[in-house]
Amino acid sequence: MSQGLDNRRPLKSRDTGWARASAAALARTGVRPDMVSAGAVVFAAAGAGAFLASGLTSGAPRAACLLAAAAAIQLRLVCNLLDGMVAVEHGRGGPSGPIWNELPDRIADALFLVGAGYGAALAGAAWAEPLAWLAAALAILTAYVRELGRGLGQPADFSGPGAKPQRMAILTLAALATIAEPLLNRPGQILGAGLGLIALLAAVTVVRRTLHLAARLKAAAGA
Repeated sequence: MSQGLDNRRPLKSRDTGWARASAAALARTGVRPDMVSAGAVVFAAAGAGAFLASGLTSGAPRAACLLAAAAAIQLRLVCNLLDGMVAVEHGRGGPSGPIWNELPDRIADALFLVGAGYGAALAGAAWAEPLAWLAAALAILTAYVRELGRGLGQPADFSGPGAKPQRMAILTLAALATIAEPLLNRPGQILGAGLGLIALLAAVTVVRRTLHLAARLKAAAGA
């Protein structure tokens, strides 16, 4: 992976000691950033499988599946952090980096969101399935608008409120909250509600980024 500094999401975690040490260790061992990016998809597939399994189990096995899904989300985000650090800070990016910068992220988003939707549907909230597909489509659309802006010569817009970090935070919290769902006797509904919130915030983000882009293009034309 290789990416320009103008297309890096601002992250405070990039300056933490553990992140710097982890990126340096990966660079020393010769791991290429593209491999780290691919690892995010592996974790997303595992997380999607865990969400699906949670809809087919109950009790302790279901709780374990949901914990595994939440952990997979966080490991995906760690991969997303470290691939850029290995590429930029340690100069190990390659010519195909822009592909690895974007495509695995889109696949990972879809896997997590759709997997969660099917898991919720299997648990009893059938309405969560179409919401998951809507959330996945809107998540991809947020990235499309950002990349459209870059293609038009504008800076990358990482504004929310439904950018990737926010989407994954909501999904992680929904997965953890679902562990307590038997107490509410509403199987699948917490995950479904989380997906609905993600879809709503992603839609707001698409509109907001589009308005930002339109304003920047208008300002550039009048300059």
